[in-house]
Amino acid sequence: MRSFLLKSSILLSFIFSTALRLSAQRVVRYDLHVKDTSVNYTGKQKKAIAINGTIPAPELHFTEDDTAEIYVHNGMKVETSVHWHGLILPNRYDGVPYLTTAPIRAGETRLFRFPLVQNGTYWYHSHTSLQEQSGMYGPLIIHKREPEPVKEYTILLSDWSDEKPYEIHRRLHNQTDWYAIRKGSTQDYAQAVKEGHFKTKLTNEWKRMLAMDVSDVYYERFLINGKTADRLPELKAGEKIKIRVINGSASTYFWLRFAGGKMTVVANDGKDVVPVDVDRMMIAVSETYDVMVTIPDRKSYELMATAEDRTGSASLWLGSGDVQKAGPLPRLQYFEGMKMMNDMMKMNGSMNDMGMQMSLQQMDMNTVMYPEITGKGKDSIAPKEQVTLNYAMLRSPESTRLPAAPVKELRFELTGNMNRYVWSLDNKTVSETDKIMIRKGENLRIILYNGTMMRHPMHLHGHFFRVLNGQGDNAPLKTVLDIMPMETDTLEFAATETGGDWFFHCHILYHMMSGMGRIFSYENSAPNPEIPDPAKSLKRLYRDDRSVHPMLRVGLESSGSDGEFMLSNTRYQFQTEWRVGFNSEMGYESESHFGRYFGKMQFLYAYAGWDIRYRPMGDHEKNLFGQINTKNKREAFCVGVQYLFPMLVTGDLRFATDGKLRIQFMREDIPLSSRLRLGFMWNTDKEYMGGVRYILNKSLSISSHYDSDMGFGAGITFSY
Repeated sequence: MRSFLLKSSILLSFIFSTALRLSAQRVVRYDLHVKDTSVNYTGKQKKAIAINGTIPAPELHFTEDDTAEIYVHNGMKVETSVHWHGLILPNRYDGVPYLTTAPIRAGETRLFRFPLVQNGTYWYHSHTSLQEQSGMYGPLIIHKREPEPVKEYTILLSDWSDEKPYEIHRRLHNQTDWYAIRKGSTQDYAQAVKEGHFKTKLTNEWKRMLAMDVSDVYYERFLINGKTADRLPELKAGEKIKIRVINGSASTYFWLRFAGGKMTVVANDGKDVVPVDVDRMMIAVSETYDVMVTIPDRKSYELMATAEDRTGSASLWLGSGDVQKAGPLPRLQYFEGMKMMNDMMKMNGSMNDMGMQMSLQQMDMNTVMYPEITGKGKDSIAPKEQVTLNYAMLRSPESTRLPAAPVKELRFELTGNMNRYVWSLDNKTVSETDKIMIRKGENLRIILYNGTMMRHPMHLHGHFFRVLNGQGDNAPLKTVLDIMPMETDTLEFAATETGGDWFFHCHILYHMMSGMGRIFSYENSAPNPEIPDPAKSLKRLYRDDRSVHPMLRVGLESSGSDGEFMLSNTRYQFQTEWRVGFNSEMGYESESHFGRYFGKMQFLYAYAGWDIRYRPMGDHEKNLFGQINTKNKREAFCVGVQYLFPMLVTGDLRFATDGKLRIQFMREDIPLSSRLRLGFMWNTDKEYMGGVRYILNKSLSISSHYDSDMGFGAGITFSY
């Protein structure tokens, strides 16, 4: 009888608790209206994308166990998408167009309905093209079932450019240093001499490296909740508040510091961690952190988010009264960083960590550029006086040990080069690889080595992963792993989903669009109703890193006109260049090539093309090989190879169908100063050229050069 009563009691308790849980579940609805808009952050009206009329989009608030019911109304003239960053949800709602979710067409409304099986700080953003840069992002907060007895506030950090995102992407692929000019980070020869780093600069170019930077893009503004500053004046002395911090930028890392003392980190990427006190912390692109701060007294304290390249910041002011500033971070010492990179870079473009075995942000090689730490700034501090957060400090309050299961281990090297702005894994872009098949029930271990000179925030869709950081069974759970140059980090996760394709990619927008990612695909997945033609959709997805980027340069000078037009993508390039004199004696010439780049660093380029020339000549010239040079009238096909030599000099070996052999050496854009550029060319046809140009803005330069065929000329050069 006692056994029967006990079983009955357990059954009734289960029924009662289930009923309570089900009754607590609720459907929470939001309507998101996506529309084109304009903003005025820098005195100019610029196009943007707003959701419900605001940038960032409205905060979406839920409670764990709710069902989200979100209607997205696309009021734009182009398609869009929404990815729910960090959420565990059915694959068909993950929001990657043409991979997991059908794009939301112009004028269309799409319903996203999924259960919320977690809590924490998350966000949502477009996964279509470059829309995220234009303002299409917003916070998504899932509260715990039991409310926490503490005030809280959400801030979303972002970066803003007055330039169209497409133009940013195009310019990055066309080797412009206009953004470095605007940031004052060109590391030119004049600056190298002034700072005593002439040898450092020579070594850098000898190893075929461009000037280093910690961020690719120049931004006019950095924003906090869509403003350069936000305020919470109602906070009182002694009050504690939890700040939910989301880095919703396209490509900017932020340093976070609080003028009122230490910050206590209590969560990362939506998951609680054992509280850790820090003085400052770097927030990678797409990461989220929850931090607790206390208002010391009756003053207004600055919580300051400074861009990693230190070109700007945004602030949240907590409390009212006398202003207590966190203070600006001093300018980076770029040549110190360049010197360290020279020591670690091999001549073939690969990296050598010299046995330091760096991992988990514990050894930031970039600290040599921080004057506040190295003693070269007026506000210098000893490194031990200031605690900087790194991943090894994060510990889960609960065990995150994976269930016993077969382990599939994968290794990837993060690869790329700045010369042509190519980003990849194992020197292959998303479109150049097959999906990586995984099985439900197995454990995945991924070992990542960053062989590039930039940080990469790698984001896994639809899963949390453990970061093996020395915390054993209590390794923290994350959805984004920031990997610094030359680090080797390991993450692991259980393949728990029922099926589908899940994206793994760098969350720097322009790196992702260049192909830095992979697709994990569950074996034997059921058909996705969102993707009726998977093969066709996959080809559409592959267009992102196969995009062709145009470039045009036209010089108009007193001797004539010269110019270059180029179409290029990750591997291939079509280029045509011309020179036209203003009189018949100067003649004209044009060369056009189509070819492919080879190798991880793409030092080698093989091509085929044609050569057309005309210039009246008295006596026939001979080249250095004794062959007659028929410039007076020449039409020939040619094949050749180009190779990037030390000092960034391009060598060109070419054979033409008329039997002519030509060897040529050239270099453009030698940075004599921030805006003054030198170029030269010499070949075995006894042609040579030398010139300079002074950059006025991103499109216009004053130029002058001497050409062996056309003589001296001066004028302007237009660049696109």
